[in-house]
Amino acid sequence: MERQPAPAEAGKPPLSARPLIDEAEADELVRLFKMLASDTRLRLLHALERAGEMCVTDLAAELGMAPQAVSNQLHRLTDRRIVTARRAGNRIFYRIADPCVTGFLDLGLCLLEESGQLSRAEVQPR
Repeated sequence: MERQPAPAEAGKPPLSARPLIDEAEADELVRLFKMLASDTRLRLLHALERAGEMCVTDLAAELGMAPQAVSNQLHRLTDRRIVTARRAGNRIFYRIADPCVTGFLDLGLCLLEESGQLSRAEVQPR
């Protein structure tokens, strides 16, 4: 898996250099975390990261889900601009739109690995 740049490497200031978040920003973060707090959405994002881009039918097969269920979740992620879509003929291909999403997912897996909640045997070397 290719390492994604840290926010500071992507042209964003490190967290310690940012001003303290206000209540409105905290509320927006809560909404974002709630959007991401779905096993289906996290699995979709991981599948997209691994493949680069996929269509609904391929994502449904990969996750063992109905295409309509996958499509519904992708619409939610698209509405938040977490993923983006492009049409090729009669198929729509989805990919992760924001590189921060990949880092977030990677960080979450790292935290699980470090806390022992995810077996290292389940993880391929980075």
